Amino acid sequence: MDKRGTVRPTAAELEILQVLWELGPATVRQVNDRLSEERTVGYTTTLKLMQIMHEKGLLDRDETQRSHRYAPAVRRGETQRRLLDRFVAAAFGGSAAKLVMQALSDHRASPEEISEIRQFLDRLEEERNGTAR
Repeated sequence: MDKRGTVRPTAAELEILQVLWELGPATVRQVNDRLSEERTVGYTTTLKLMQIMHEKGLLDRDETQRSHRYAPAVRRGETQRRLLDRFVAAAFGGSAAKLVMQALSDHRASPEEISEIRQFLDRLEEERNGTAR
């Protein structure tokens, strides 16, 4: 758990959340099949992880049918923000600028990505200056 009492998903739990955010409510079999597209994952491992995630409050479980269906109990954007905040604090001393400069120096951004970043920065600046359109 982090300081605010919210559960921090592990890397494996985050993989499961990504699948469920994409698919919506799904059975363990559906999640395991999706995870197995990338690498071999045992069904019982996926089942145990999803049961633990339910106990931790990361997943909701619908038990009304024979095959239980699981759904994320946490929102994608909120979870990503918390994880990113923690990462930026730990790896970049809290500096978003250092994170962005490192990412752009190590990854060749396409002209489209650079344009998208410029537009985003322009919007941020307009919002901060109170000149948002």
